Amino acid sequence: MNDGVQKLEQDVAILAAMAAQMDDYLKSDILFWKMGQSGMPMLTLGGYLMRQYRLLTLSDLLSEQKQADMETAVIQFNAALVEKIVRFEAKATHEIEARIRQFEAYLRDLRNKQAPGMNYETAVEPRAMLAALIAKLSMAPYHLDRHIPGRIETLDRNLRQLWLPDDFIWPIAWQPAYPPDEFWWLYGKPG
Repeated sequence: MNDGVQKLEQDVAILAAMAAQMDDYLKSDILFWKMGQSGMPMLTLGGYLMRQYRLLTLSDLLSEQKQADMETAVIQFNAALVEKIVRFEAKATHEIEARIRQFEAYLRDLRNKQAPGMNYETAVEPRAMLAALIAKLSMAPYHLDRHIPGRIETLDRNLRQLWLPDDFIWPIAWQPAYPPDEFWWLYGKPG
């Protein structure tokens, strides 16, 4: 449990750093934005939304200060989205395409036995980002491209062909945020 809470606290710091640069990021044409801080992942909408979802859902595991930091980041993110609906949709759709290709390549490598060192717990992050991006684009005032759900179904069908159900693969403290009926791909791994 402690490991999961510690990772959530790291997510708060990452979320805050991403939110601070979100306005500039949305105005740019760059999809994978280097944040310029050591140890930080690249800023993408999917990376931000995946963390925001997890943090909002599991906020009761955070200290009051971390909750306040998270709420400040969410407010800053929402402020960055004001009057950028079209830019957000375009960038999110572009990232969805990139994440689908990324996960397809991982699955292809698995089938060809070329991904032996790839840790599924990390490799599945693009799938979690896809879920977060699709959830956001499915909410008004945004629009989800009507072809994307079919592409995700194909991706999931290909993953299911290799699937070995098992226990939840991320820190157990995170499990309440990821029910198995919706996030089945976090309950096992490809074999």
